[in-house]
Amino acid sequence: MNGEEEFFDAVTGFDSENSSGEFSEADPRVAGVMCVDTGRSNGIGKVGERPPRENGIQKHRTALPAPMFTRSDFSVWSILKKCIGLELSKITMPIAFNEPLSFLQRITEYMEHVYLIHRASCQPQALERMQCVAAFAVSAVASQWERTGKPFNPLLGETYELIREDLGFRFISEQVSHHPPISAFYSEGLNQDFLFHGSIYPKLKFWGKSVEAEPRGTITLELLKHNEAYTWTNPTCCVHNVIIGKLWIEQYGTVEILNHRTGDKCVLHFKPCGLFGKELHKVEGHIQDKNKKKLFMIYGKWTECLWGIDPAAYESYKKRERRGDPLSKAQPDDSSQKADGDVLDAVPEAQETVHVIPGSKLLWRVNTRPPNSAQMYNFTSFTVSLNELQSGMEKTLAPTDCRLRPDIRGMENGDMDLASQEKERLEEKQREARRERATQEAEWQTRWFHQGSNPHTGTPDWLYTGGYFERNFSRCPDIY
Repeated sequence: MNGEEEFFDAVTGFDSENSSGEFSEADPRVAGVMCVDTGRSNGIGKVGERPPRENGIQKHRTALPAPMFTRSDFSVWSILKKCIGLELSKITMPIAFNEPLSFLQRITEYMEHVYLIHRASCQPQALERMQCVAAFAVSAVASQWERTGKPFNPLLGETYELIREDLGFRFISEQVSHHPPISAFYSEGLNQDFLFHGSIYPKLKFWGKSVEAEPRGTITLELLKHNEAYTWTNPTCCVHNVIIGKLWIEQYGTVEILNHRTGDKCVLHFKPCGLFGKELHKVEGHIQDKNKKKLFMIYGKWTECLWGIDPAAYESYKKRERRGDPLSKAQPDDSSQKADGDVLDAVPEAQETVHVIPGSKLLWRVNTRPPNSAQMYNFTSFTVSLNELQSGMEKTLAPTDCRLRPDIRGMENGDMDLASQEKERLEEKQREARRERATQEAEWQTRWFHQGSNPHTGTPDWLYTGGYFERNFSRCPDIY
């Protein structure tokens, strides 16, 4: 078997795609407020097939069917010890290190705080809109906090859709490439207020004690009412102590959000942990105009909240702070030494709250996680609902939807043996399909996205072709 025939399951990361600006699949230029009747514009079946509702609002589950499987009996070192400094997309990992979600579903977690996009669309001033967009960009990575499980690598042609009338959006994604792994997504507001799209191809590397996920691709948000497009990339995510010790996550790097109409830019610095964890989870930055004049200062933590304040007030406060006593430093964990003397990446003691500067404006605060989150892979309430397969959904979902994938379903139900067997079967099925295409000299054809250029950056991107919500799934591949 050659390298091109092999199927590997290892991905984590995020980032970008493009759009055609359409809302009605039949008429891209339809005007007015979008109808949000689930049996029509959203295409999720007839009225009689709708999921349970309470006071007119669809109910979603609040817990997984089975608790998280323990990973204590598995050693990742036997797999990673020969991979230091290498790219990890071709390293097979035991299913025990997964979480019961596909990476396509992990991408969908961007939408948990979608209210920030709706809020941005309602703001009359460009500065206020950028504040909301910046908060949304930070909120999009908040669900990664303490999420040390790896999502399943999507199969080629796999899809995931999500329609949330209560949150005002619908979402579709597709795995458009396997080598390299690329996931394309497209979302639109049900009231025609935004488009959100991207194509994500993360680069993973193992550095001895940590795994680093470097984001690739560009995320695009379009606020249609204001004829504005914003683009950015995500920070780098790093998981520490993958061999031994307590796993912990940090995000670091600079995120630049550009308003292509006004030239305004938001520069956000996701701080690396630093000595004794002083900077852990911190985000600091500013919004500037096209002449680089600072208009607004932003600070907070990506795990907790984001605040903003006028630049003059911020600088005045910082000057007073520098003249005062230095901040106390968290002490390293007592268990940071192994028995054989190898030093671990000690888990930093993060400050519990962000110190709020007087006169600051709250831009975003993270949602409280469910009380049983630790037994559910540290999922948020939004995440818990992503793989829910409600009654009647099989009749309306595409046959390639993640919810129908048997290995993920087996793991979610706590049947690890079944999950492992199904994972192996699906991998072999994908290898066989690839060999058959090679024999026939046929190229893989994506179903809902096509290659093109991002209209705002000019960079290569995967663009939504349209038509998914018309629900003609006759040409969908048989991947499960």
